[in-house]
Amino acid sequence: MNVLVINCGSSSLKYQIIDSESEEALAKGICERIGIDGRLVYQPKDGGKEMTDAPMPTHTEAVRMVLEAIVNPKTGVLSSLDEIDAVGHRIVHGGEKFAASTLLTEEVLKTVEECSDLAPLHNPANLIGVRACREVLKDVPMVGVFDTAFHQTMPEEAYLYGLPYAYYEKHKVRKYGFHGTSHSYVSKRAAEVLNRPYDGLKTIVCHLGGGASICAVKDGKSVDTSMGLSPLEGLVMGTRSGDIDPSAVEFIAKKENLDLDAVLSILNKESGVYGISGLSSDFRDLDAAAGEGNARADIARNVFCYRAAKYIGSYAAAMNGVDVICFTAGVGENDAKVREKICSYLGYLGIAIDAEENKKRGVEATLSTSDSKVTVLMIPTNEELAICRETVAVLQS
Repeated sequence: MNVLVINCGSSSLKYQIIDSESEEALAKGICERIGIDGRLVYQPKDGGKEMTDAPMPTHTEAVRMVLEAIVNPKTGVLSSLDEIDAVGHRIVHGGEKFAASTLLTEEVLKTVEECSDLAPLHNPANLIGVRACREVLKDVPMVGVFDTAFHQTMPEEAYLYGLPYAYYEKHKVRKYGFHGTSHSYVSKRAAEVLNRPYDGLKTIVCHLGGGASICAVKDGKSVDTSMGLSPLEGLVMGTRSGDIDPSAVEFIAKKENLDLDAVLSILNKESGVYGISGLSSDFRDLDAAAGEGNARADIARNVFCYRAAKYIGSYAAAMNGVDVICFTAGVGENDAKVREKICSYLGYLGIAIDAEENKKRGVEATLSTSDSKVTVLMIPTNEELAICRETVAVLQS
């Protein structure tokens, strides 16, 4: 089965076409600057990257250009659009409505739209991508894979906030968590690497990138995660503040003469390691600057690692132990110093890191020594493949 995987943003559209049997990506790329001027990046598995500048007033034109590239006689990977058997869409927020991936009927799309107030920047863009694909691929089944679905197994003590219960009843104010597709994929892959049953492991997955979250997976189920009602809660991230005292919002607003929207924009876009360092949200820049003696760059990295270590410790407590800790995503897969720093706090768990193995980047590796009481793995995430697998599973069921 050939599955087209779509991850749609407000002005971008990432895509892959995956053969579900071999689980090989036949082609991948991105449409950028949709609604501005438009650029298609396309890369077949055995070819170089191609870039095409062309008008993309809406996502429908972007989808059409992707499909034309996929069946292009010279560099296309399919001979016709009839060879696309299904489309899997990443949808950020499913609220409490969706605890699993599902076929995208008109009724389901209306329910997803009702969740848009929980993810106003993401869900509307995701829905635009779905409708654009339906317009072009009219008879192809489409499946929604929700970032929040994996975390719907969290117990009440993990997802409820210390707020009046009426806010949960009326407005569904609670922790939802994100990066669920990545946490699910990596935790399952960890069980395969260790050759142990998925439903018998206590796993902590550290998805560390520009957006970052940590998840506790016990017996194959998410039992807690660091992101909350929105992706702003939890770790210090690239530009997001993570956990802060809520009264800081009012304090900053009064001191800086700002309204609520302005403060929230600062917490989302001007905070995190970027805000602390005053330099960059990219850890490569911070590493280089710290090496040149930039104290604030060094502080930003230390704050990030400290917060991550605290969450790992809290989730080891929540699960009454931990068998394996996994690092994934852009920072988790590529920054040896971050991994080393985080693990330096975890000696009480009996963790010992192999310095040579920890130098590896972007590949599956066992980072812990043979005598470490907790196994530490690096597992590159593959959200597109996870979406493909979910899509096939829904259609087969």
